[in-house]
Amino acid sequence: MITLLSKWAGFVKLSHTVFALPFALAAMVVAARANRGWPGWSTFGLILVAMVTARTCAMAFNRIVDRRFDALNPRTSGRHLPQGQITLASAITLCGLSAAGLVGASYCLNPLCFYLSPVALLVVCFYSLTKRFTDFTHVFLGVALALAPIGAWLAVKGEFRIWPLLPWQDNAILPLLLAAAVVFWLIGFDIIYALQDYEFDRSHGLHSLVVRWGPANALVAAFLAHMFMWGLLLAFGLLCGFRVAYLAGLLVILPILLLEHWLARRRSLKWIDVAFFRLNALISVVFLVITLAEVLFPRFNFGR
Repeated sequence: MITLLSKWAGFVKLSHTVFALPFALAAMVVAARANRGWPGWSTFGLILVAMVTARTCAMAFNRIVDRRFDALNPRTSGRHLPQGQITLASAITLCGLSAAGLVGASYCLNPLCFYLSPVALLVVCFYSLTKRFTDFTHVFLGVALALAPIGAWLAVKGEFRIWPLLPWQDNAILPLLLAAAVVFWLIGFDIIYALQDYEFDRSHGLHSLVVRWGPANALVAAFLAHMFMWGLLLAFGLLCGFRVAYLAGLLVILPILLLEHWLARRRSLKWIDVAFFRLNALISVVFLVITLAEVLFPRFNFGR
């Protein structure tokens, strides 16, 4: 059973859930901070189910539609579908069951989440097709993951109110800022990830900003995207009224971003993997920790 679960978890890269999940949980506690930052265990559990099933559906869809390219690419030829470790019918079944899981969890949350769940499925799956026709595939991936904080906010609030602007803690501008930060974060590290497939994508007619601009120029764009992401996180914290803990955490995140780009410029597959997964996972976890600290323990922040 453990071997079987491990195989399916590897098929959909379950460990990569750590990218979007902390931002969803951060949006959840900010939306619920009138209740000491916790929306209730049932809502929390349903948000987790929605996050995992949405991402599983998207990754299964990605593996299904990209199986021909995966088989041709030396870097990805060992994946489950090209190797026959998982059948196409099983992958399609998993994709369908995960989609149903998201819709079911959304139904249990509130009507707005339920009505928007098909839109979320369309967005998260559509990304996998974009490399066939646009160089800005990284933007589509960013938008797909940016649905996480917006969805968590809707799960708690049940509405999306922009006006009036004040009070900020009830305004949907907060999850929109967080979603924009996720978009630029994803643009930056997905460009770094795409460096591995530069030659393959160029020779097989697949699109990315690395193919369009070349690795050097694409890395400059990735760096600028990450600096803009850091600025958006700063704006998010200021509007939330966060202080010492949050600002200290941002000062931790900044050198991690700089280290990521220093490693990416080495162009080694080993170091790109570190820059892509480990450092970005650390960034998302640090962000969640400092947000939880500000929301759940505000009395420990000096100056309040």
